[in-house]
Amino acid sequence: MVRPLADNGVETPASFLAKSFTLDSVGGSEVLYISALGLYRCFINGKRVGNDLLTPGWTSYDVRLSYQTYAVGDLLVPGENRIEIWLADGWLRSQMMWGKAPIFNTWGSEIAAIAELRSGKDDGAPLLVTDASWESGELPVRKSGIYFGEIYDARVTPKVSAGSAILPFDTSKLVAHETTPVRELTPLPVVKSRADAEGRTVYDFGQNSGGYVAFDVIGEAGATVIVEHAEVLNEHGEFYNVNFRTAAARLEYTLAGNGTEHYRPYFTFQGFRYARVTITGAAKLDSIVSVPISSVTAVKAAFTSGNDLVNRLVLNTVWSQRANFIEVPTDCPQRDERLGWTGDAQVFAGTAAYFGEVQGFFHKWMRDLMADQRPDGAVPHVVPDPTKLNPRDYPGFYGSTGWGDAVAVIPWQLYLHYGDTAVLGEALPAMVKWVDFVWSISDGPVVSPPREWGGRGFSFGDWLQPGGPSAKPLPTIGDDAAATIYLFITSTLVARIARVTGNTEIATRLEKMAAEVKAAFAREFITPSGRLAYDDQTSYALAFLHDLIPEDRREAAKRYFKATIARADGRIGTGFIGTPALLPALVKIGEIGLAADVFLQEEVPGWLYQVKMGATTIWERWDAIQADGSIYNPQMNSYNHYAYGAVCQWLLEGVAGFRPDETEPGFTTIIFEPTIIGDLSPVKASHASPRGEIRAEWTTEGDKVRYEVEVPAGSRGLLRLNPDYRNGQVDGAAWDGKGDYTLASGTHTISFTYTPVARKARAEHSINARTP
Repeated sequence: MVRPLADNGVETPASFLAKSFTLDSVGGSEVLYISALGLYRCFINGKRVGNDLLTPGWTSYDVRLSYQTYAVGDLLVPGENRIEIWLADGWLRSQMMWGKAPIFNTWGSEIAAIAELRSGKDDGAPLLVTDASWESGELPVRKSGIYFGEIYDARVTPKVSAGSAILPFDTSKLVAHETTPVRELTPLPVVKSRADAEGRTVYDFGQNSGGYVAFDVIGEAGATVIVEHAEVLNEHGEFYNVNFRTAAARLEYTLAGNGTEHYRPYFTFQGFRYARVTITGAAKLDSIVSVPISSVTAVKAAFTSGNDLVNRLVLNTVWSQRANFIEVPTDCPQRDERLGWTGDAQVFAGTAAYFGEVQGFFHKWMRDLMADQRPDGAVPHVVPDPTKLNPRDYPGFYGSTGWGDAVAVIPWQLYLHYGDTAVLGEALPAMVKWVDFVWSISDGPVVSPPREWGGRGFSFGDWLQPGGPSAKPLPTIGDDAAATIYLFITSTLVARIARVTGNTEIATRLEKMAAEVKAAFAREFITPSGRLAYDDQTSYALAFLHDLIPEDRREAAKRYFKATIARADGRIGTGFIGTPALLPALVKIGEIGLAADVFLQEEVPGWLYQVKMGATTIWERWDAIQADGSIYNPQMNSYNHYAYGAVCQWLLEGVAGFRPDETEPGFTTIIFEPTIIGDLSPVKASHASPRGEIRAEWTTEGDKVRYEVEVPAGSRGLLRLNPDYRNGQVDGAAWDGKGDYTLASGTHTISFTYTPVARKARAEHSINARTP
C-alpha cells in the first residue's frame, strides 16, 4: 500500500496519488489490478478507468479488502502515460454510527492505494506498481463522507504537492471483488419543482431512491450550488429531513466559471426523493436529475394484479432493494446509519433473491459476517461491524436472535434459488457456532435474553411490532418466546443444511437440539387450552408456520390466532420477524380470506396504507406518516427500509404460486401452488431464474379459475392444488387434484373451481381471544 503524504486526515481534502510512466508498446490486453483503503477512482491519461462506483467496496476491512480488475489497453499509449488514483475517506474513516457516539477512523486513519499494471499476456514482471516514487496532492473534493456528502471546488486544479510513503499492509487480506459492482441506473427527471419562501428551489424527482443528483450549471467563478436531500415533505408541504439525524447529506459545488459545468459527486450517496437547491452568487442550473445507484442493476421478477395499490407496493419493494443493496444490504440509505443490519437482511433474503441477482452479493456479505463473528459464536447486529474495533460506546453490539440467524437463513436462500451448496459448506461452521451460542444464553432450550442493551444475548424481539392504542395496547411477543422460536427455526435449518452437505454428525446433534427446543416451547409458552403465552399475532404466526403447536391444541390455537387479528380490527400486528410469517401462516391454517383481509386493508398499520399515503419505497415504521400528514418522531423514521417488503415473497410464492423445490433446488424443480384471492385477479408474475423464465398467471370468473404457467427448458414443474379447489383440468385433461402433477418444460393451462371468499371475512372471527 502507498499513502499520499498530501493527506491530512479524516474530513480534510481528498488526495490523489499519481505516477508518470513510459511504455515501449501497447498490446491492447493490459490489465490493472487496483484497490484502496478508503474509496478510490482511477484515471489513466485523463480518462476514467471503468464505471464502477464506490470502489473498492465495503468489506470488513480489518480482515478482507476487495480489489478490482480492469482491462485498460484502450487507455494506454506507446510512450509517456500518466495514472492518477483519487482517494477519499469512504467507509474506512468517515463517520459511522449515530447520535452522540459517532465513530471516525473506524477501520483506519490513513487512506492508501495498491495497484499493479500488467501486460495481460504473461506472468512476467508488472509494467507498473505502486511504490514510494508516486507523487501526491490535494483534489477539488474538499471534504467527503458517506453520511456527510461532498464539498467540491472546481476552481482547484489537482497539483502535485507532496510525495508518498509505504503503508505496511498484509496483502493476504486482498480478495477479488465478489459481487456485482455498484453502477448508475437510469436517471430520474424532475416531475415538479417550486421555490420556497427563502428563494430556494425544491425539486421532486417522483421516486425515493439511493444515489445522488447530477446537474449542469453555468455561472461566475466562486458561485456555489448547495444541495440538500429529503425523502418526504411535511404536513405543510415543506422540505423535511430531520429524520436524517446527524447525517448532513449535503453537496456543495463551487463553480470554476468556465462555461457549462457538469457535476455529480465522486465519493458519497444519499437517500432522497427531493433536493433543495440554494445558489449563492451569479449562477443558474441548466438541468438536474436524480441518479439512482445500486449493486442490483437488473430487476429479475415482476408481479402485477388487479389492485393498483398492491402493484405499487411491489414497485416500492423493488426500489427499496435497489437503494439498500449498495455493496451490503443496509437498513436505509439516508440517515446516520446505513448499516448492514442482519435482521433486516434475513427476513428479506427470500424476496431479494427473486427481484435481483444476489448470489454473489449475499455470498460476499456472508464472508464479512463470518469475519466479524465473535469467538463465542455471537453474530454482530450489523455487518461489516464498525463496533468490533471500537466497542467503547457500543458494547455487546452482537448476539440478537432473529438477527444473528442470518448466518443460516441467507445461505439457505442462496441454496434454494441458485442450488449453491458451496455457501452452505463454507458457512456451516459459523452456523453451528451461532446455534450453540444461542443455546448458551440460558444454558438450555428456553432462551431468556437479558433486557439491557449490550447484555450477552440481548434480543430485539419482534422489532417495531405495533402495540395498538396506548390507552389499551395490544399484546406483543416476549423476547424469550421470540428467541426460543428462532433457536428452533435455526437449529432445524442448520440440521437440514448439515444433511445436504453430508455432515451427518452435526445434523443428528442439531435435530436432537431442535426436538428439545420444540418440546420446551410447548411446555413454556402454550397453555393446555391452546393459547400462546403472549397471545399476539407474531407468536401464533411463527408457531404455526414452523409447526411448533402440538396437534391436540392446534384447533384451539387457530381460534386464538384469528382472535388476535379481530382485536386489532383486522390490521397487522407484527414487526420485523413476524411480518414475513403472518400471511403464509394464515393461509397454512386455511384462512385465505382472513389473510386477504389483512393484506388488502388500507388503514394503519398495513402495507397498503403507506402506498395510499404516497410512499414510493417501503417505510421503516407502519405509521411513519400519520393520517393527517404529520411526521412520526424523526429519531428513527426511515422512508426507505425494505424489511416489510418481504411480503412480496408471499405474493410470488403464495399468490402467484411458484417456488423452488428444496429437494431439487435452483429451480430445477418448480412447485406451482397458487392461492386464489379473487380481489387480486388478474394476477401475473414472472421470474428470470437461473434456469430461465418462470411465469404464472391466473384469472377468475365467478368460481372458475384459469391458471397458466411456464416451465423453463431443462426444468420440471410440480402442480399442487389446495384441497378446496375442485374440478381440475391440466392442458384439457381431467385431474382429481390429488398429489403432485408433473409438468414438463413449456406452457401449461390449468383450470379449476374454488369458493370465492367474501372480503371482511374477519367479522366472523370477532371473538374474545380468551373464549374461543
